[in-house]
Amino acid sequence: MPVRQLPEGIVNRIAAGEVVERPAAVVKELVENAIDAGATRIDVLIGGGGRRLIRVADDGAGMTRADLALCVERHATSKLSGEDLLDIRTLGFRGEALPSIGAVATLTITTRHADEPHAWSLAVDAGDKGEAMPAALARGTRVEVEDLFYATPARLKFLKSDRAEAAAIVDVVKRLCLSHPTVAFSLADDAAGTRTYAAQAFGEAGLLARIGDVMGRDFADNALALDVSRHGVRLFGFAGLPTFHKATAGAQFLFVNGRPIRDRLVLGALRGAYADVMPRDRHPAVALFLELDPHEVDVNVHPAKTEVRFRDAALVRGLIVSAIKDAIARAAPTTATTIGTATISAFRAPLGRAAPARGWDWRQSPARPGGTGFAEPGQAAFAHGAASRPGFAQAAFDMEIAPGADARAAVMPPEPEDLDQPLGAARAQVHGTYILAQTRDGLVIVDQHAAHERLVYERLKRQMAETGIGRQALLIPVVVELDPADAARLLARADDLERFGLVIEAFGPGAVVVRETPALLGEIDAEALTRDLAEHLAEWDTTDPLERRLLSVAATMACHGSVRAGRLLKPAEMNALLREMEATPGSAQCNHGRPTSVSLSLGDIERLFGRR
Repeated sequence: MPVRQLPEGIVNRIAAGEVVERPAAVVKELVENAIDAGATRIDVLIGGGGRRLIRVADDGAGMTRADLALCVERHATSKLSGEDLLDIRTLGFRGEALPSIGAVATLTITTRHADEPHAWSLAVDAGDKGEAMPAALARGTRVEVEDLFYATPARLKFLKSDRAEAAAIVDVVKRLCLSHPTVAFSLADDAAGTRTYAAQAFGEAGLLARIGDVMGRDFADNALALDVSRHGVRLFGFAGLPTFHKATAGAQFLFVNGRPIRDRLVLGALRGAYADVMPRDRHPAVALFLELDPHEVDVNVHPAKTEVRFRDAALVRGLIVSAIKDAIARAAPTTATTIGTATISAFRAPLGRAAPARGWDWRQSPARPGGTGFAEPGQAAFAHGAASRPGFAQAAFDMEIAPGADARAAVMPPEPEDLDQPLGAARAQVHGTYILAQTRDGLVIVDQHAAHERLVYERLKRQMAETGIGRQALLIPVVVELDPADAARLLARADDLERFGLVIEAFGPGAVVVRETPALLGEIDAEALTRDLAEHLAEWDTTDPLERRLLSVAATMACHGSVRAGRLLKPAEMNALLREMEATPGSAQCNHGRPTSVSLSLGDIERLFGRR
């Protein structure tokens, strides 16, 4: 078959397949054009999920008649002042969007420039360009796209339902709203109503207000502010607390020079930043903005312009990881406010149940304090030997409390300076697992095992970085029988494990002998630790960086070396734990990403009991 030149109409339709994948791509291109035109208000209307109608109207600069006639020609653009394709300072620049849209749909553009006596309108029907005609429009530009892909019916088969396509459009508008908070937006859907986003003031306050409008007040209340610069690259915005996580990555909004992106490098940096403070199956919520010289980033990688390439990728990744980790460290031990809300909801759940019958005695309840390991500061129940004195806890709690009596939470009053600390003063221990602490304006519930696990983990990391982890030799080495494959994996990582103070050797087929353990962990079950490590090694992704794999080892060791649930603590021990949590980075969550504490304000508690 001889080589031939394709007709212009076919070329435009091929190009449309690259630029216009779905209705959301059309909305993205048209809204970006409006932003580049200096619009202060942009109104979007869609019908049938964008398949039947898309209308984008703005109050921007508009176009002259000559510009209008040229804008629907291939590779015609007003966004490149020269021929330097790296000096991109606008959202669009290729000059392909409008002719591509016009090649597969009915496109009508109505626009008015300040230098024109009236507006002009131009229609393109499946690549068939009409003449510019006088029209009525106060200012700016209005673009209407009808019957998308009617000229290429095969593409209609690949579109999803109207609801799914509309949801994709909403996501596009949200991302552009976030990147330009000073612009007012509205999105009207014939099926779902109208969303409006008022223009916000320039600066951090305006950005946070727009983030609250787009991502919800919960994110705004649980976000950490970032603003750091390094070697000409600035990163600013907000990153959610580790305990404020999502089931999907849908709440990750990333921008480079005001352009919404979905870049693998940046997404990988996010995973690295939250690696040891968030569960593996959860995703952080962020709104992050990168600003750098346009020559340091290539936005011409893909027609959709959502992928970019950085000249110094390591610099960008390092900036993101360090900035988020520093913010998380500064926020310790703060947890997400949504955890407190969930706790209140959990408390409210039983309130609808029938009240106990008259004559019910709390002493017969399975939740009676004396029978559940409940302990109060100043009482012998905290001492390790308390359990060996039968009847002591019983005597401490079996007392009649007359109406109006002063039933204090503790025999020994808390220190005033402890009440002013973020985690307050320890007042009691419940079920040998949870510490109840009092603050000036509420209370805090701390999971002692999860909290101490994080503290031990951070100590292991510090020792590893500074002096290396000290080891203690076992008087009697422990032989651990394993599956031969598990034993082989452990022995293959013996050098890495030795760096964390765990010394193992082969001991026949399918067995290892543990000779030394990390001194920091104290007395531990060496066999249980070895078996857990063997299971974790089987789940390792060999493509993960060595540092991440080593941190996984540290996390497993910390779990075995922490205070176990069920251990009764003395008041001084509990307060020491709280103070160390306040001074330790990442202490708001354990190594597995679970929260270590829940805070309830006095107002929350009063509402729970109907006092407010």
